[in-house]
Amino acid sequence: MPKITINGKKIDVAPGTSILQAAEQLGIEIPRFCYHDKLSVPANCRMCLVEIEGGPPKPVASCAMACGEGMVVRTDSEVVKKARKGVMEMLLINHPLDCPICDQGGECDLQDQAMGYGFDRSRFAENKRAVPDKELGPLIKTVMTRCINCTRCVRFAEEIAGTPVLGQMNRGEDAEIGTFIDQLVQTELSGNLIDICPVGALTSKPYAFKARSWELRKTETIDVHDAVGSNIRIDARGREVMRVLPRLHEDVNEEWISDRTRFAYDGLNNQRIDRPYIRNKDSGKLVEATWDEAFDFIKTKLKGVKGEQMAALVGDLVELESIVALKDLLGKYASENMDCRTDGAQFDPAQRAGYLFNSTIAGIEEADAILIIGANPRWEAPLINARIRKTWMEKRIPIGVIGEAVDLTYPYHHAGTNMDDLVKLAKDYAKKVKAEKPLIIVGSGVFERTDGMAIHQALYDAAEKLGMIKEGWNGFNILHRAASRVGALDVGFVPGKKGKSFKEIVDGTKDGSIKALYLLGADEFPAHSEIGWKTFVIYQGHHGDHGAARADVILPGSAYSEKDGIYVNMEGRPQLAKRAVFPPGEAREDWKIIRALSAVLNKTLPYDTQAQLRSRIYEEWTHLENIDVVAQAQWKKFGKKGKTLKADFVNPVRNFYLTNAICRASDTMKACSESFVRQTQDVLEAAE
Repeated sequence: MPKITINGKKIDVAPGTSILQAAEQLGIEIPRFCYHDKLSVPANCRMCLVEIEGGPPKPVASCAMACGEGMVVRTDSEVVKKARKGVMEMLLINHPLDCPICDQGGECDLQDQAMGYGFDRSRFAENKRAVPDKELGPLIKTVMTRCINCTRCVRFAEEIAGTPVLGQMNRGEDAEIGTFIDQLVQTELSGNLIDICPVGALTSKPYAFKARSWELRKTETIDVHDAVGSNIRIDARGREVMRVLPRLHEDVNEEWISDRTRFAYDGLNNQRIDRPYIRNKDSGKLVEATWDEAFDFIKTKLKGVKGEQMAALVGDLVELESIVALKDLLGKYASENMDCRTDGAQFDPAQRAGYLFNSTIAGIEEADAILIIGANPRWEAPLINARIRKTWMEKRIPIGVIGEAVDLTYPYHHAGTNMDDLVKLAKDYAKKVKAEKPLIIVGSGVFERTDGMAIHQALYDAAEKLGMIKEGWNGFNILHRAASRVGALDVGFVPGKKGKSFKEIVDGTKDGSIKALYLLGADEFPAHSEIGWKTFVIYQGHHGDHGAARADVILPGSAYSEKDGIYVNMEGRPQLAKRAVFPPGEAREDWKIIRALSAVLNKTLPYDTQAQLRSRIYEEWTHLENIDVVAQAQWKKFGKKGKTLKADFVNPVRNFYLTNAICRASDTMKACSESFVRQTQDVLEAAE
């Protein structure tokens, strides 16, 4: 290991470590613009210049210079300071004086480093150049005159997102970043371009001129728009969420988030349910009511209803505490009719390893062969797709797909479209691919068929034949789409031995066997057309979406940004979400509503605080107590023997931007759907 001295401090570093990285390990700050931990090194901004004793006669770029044995480096010599001032002076030659009206103001790397390392005057007297702004879509606002050509956006689009539409054009003073041919940046990760831009050239279009960073209250929480469990920071002013930014978590989302996570926040204020409603018997319309009236109405309707005639469904955005509270309430009635799989998926929930992302998200990078079955990870979980691309970029591993052929931003072998193709592949796989850590990713949409249970067992058999399960390695992974799904499965919010599943519950509302149905945030299916009108339906949620349209009584709940809660991501990692703002009007936290209702129904639940409720959870499901820790599941046989259909696998997500109630209420997501999805479909139809 090379030993290097920086500013009189000695350190041993791994071979290949750059001087800049070594300085960071010592806590020594070196300014930079083009360098980024997750991107390749272009060394084109020259801001990170340092002096090497006995080395080159001029300062060198520390981001591109590897540490050598015995190297002595100075980062604060007079030569270095003069060089940095010269670089900063050159960078500011054409940069406009936009700071007072720039959205990056207060969070701008150029602004900060100009103060810390720049010159106190400019000697440039000529006219500044101007660069035309680019139209990149409804999410990214451009002011290209501010661009310093660091190429971070170019490298991100090419290396991380896999959509190389940006590039540097021309030379010298005419150099600029653009798309060559006018086109939108069509990637589900485009919002990250805003974060990595060190100046105000790329900013958030929905957030433009809305607030300054120092006005906002910052809350660290968890995203619910998919099952990845991305770590995020919600910035709010008063009761309004102003923006959503990523937090660093190397094992989950690294430092990226999807566009749905980042920009759907305006949907939190649209179409909100802020008070209870009761359906008028005469007019058939929903009318406003008080909490007491709503609870009394429910009590009256449930009088005489037996436990086997009750059922409950949980939606995709619900936190763990509310799921357990609703399960406990059903338990008071001895009802086993419950399900969290409102997409109609049929699989065996008895074995935890059968529904988890067992390799963990970070474990994708250890794989040396990947097989994707019935999934489009680019739309179902963009950050999983980014991990797969990262692994392919680093190791060029073989990737196979069985299912629909789609653009996944990396090359793959299309091995088939149905279950027969998987069985055939499992027989030939060992002969074709020599893999020590093979990995299989199964889309949750695979189980949304009548042969779901048979497919689940067939997948178990395939995983065994493909060598996915070894000592210290479990390469069998289910790609869930719902933030609440794994947590609900962990606590057993599935039908009991005599209980009805989702489809059976819906059928029961039509044949009269289900007389009362509790929908907790269940908006993922068109309830108004599928649920029979003879059943009494309680809807508890935060948006007037599919579930509310069918409800006989509506109880206003809280969105994910308005409550504390536990969410378990697809790999089985419990994470804590924090309240950033208060819910609107008379809306309350979901578990509190269920607890209050239980008292009115004379079925009082045995906890009064969230701490007591969590203690009840940790007592029965001990693995959920270890926050941010993945508990490995024991590999046991799952599924049910049966015949699988020859039908092709179909990817369940047809529109990335409109997948849940919050997104469907978001004007920004609707604009994205119009700009990206419909235009893409028009192009494909024209090509056909």
